[in-house]
Amino acid sequence: MKQPRFPAVLFGLTLVFLLGPFVVILLSSFSADSIMRFPPSGFSLEWYQKVFNIRMFRTTFWISLKTGLAATFTALALGVPVAYALVRYSFRGKTALEVFFSSPAIVPGLVIGFSLLRFFIFVTKVPIGMGLYFGHTAILFPYAVRVVSASLRNFDPAVEEAAVSLGSTRLHTFFAVVVPNVRSGLVAAFILAFITSFNNVPISLFLTGPGVATLPIQMLVYMEYYFDPTISALSSIIIVFTILIVQGAERALGITNYL
Repeated sequence: MKQPRFPAVLFGLTLVFLLGPFVVILLSSFSADSIMRFPPSGFSLEWYQKVFNIRMFRTTFWISLKTGLAATFTALALGVPVAYALVRYSFRGKTALEVFFSSPAIVPGLVIGFSLLRFFIFVTKVPIGMGLYFGHTAILFPYAVRVVSASLRNFDPAVEEAAVSLGSTRLHTFFAVVVPNVRSGLVAAFILAFITSFNNVPISLFLTGPGVATLPIQMLVYMEYYFDPTISALSSIIIVFTILIVQGAERALGITNYL
């Protein structure tokens, strides 16, 4: 029986729509032209070398890295106890709390960024770097709660109760029994949160300032003045970096099981 062609054609068009921009970026990053164009007229690694020679890219990379790591650790430190309470206990207002804790992932990033900017300027007057850290922590918190909650639901509470019945305290049971059994979920939450922070634009767009910028924001600033393939080269590096982390976590831990 002849198979219909329409699903195959639709699948192919979907792949082109989703992967086409990445192919254009990757190929244009090897262009020998002085401006970004597609298809490139020649082959060159000049733009990759230029990425590592531009000081502002190196500086903002470390800012993104430090902010991402700090915000991720903080989001996990706050999110793990919250996830544990939501999964293990029943109380009035539990559903409302779950919706509230998910709000930073539901509300558009531009709205959150603008709100945090106004709050930090008129209420707390925190430094730019600290405000950026708080903002990233806020948007990473829902991911930590969601991923860790999924991992806790897959863990049999009877094992935890058995440890308590044998004389272990709740705190000791949590660190000695619960944490080792949900370790894969914690690692998955860490990777997802860090990548989200490192690649974030809407929040960082409002919370960065003079002397403090993240790598994605610096890329936007660079494109305002230059139109060479440097950004294509840097974008390709970030894409490969992200894919390697996600695929490595998926193969090692099955990260999609916790999302």
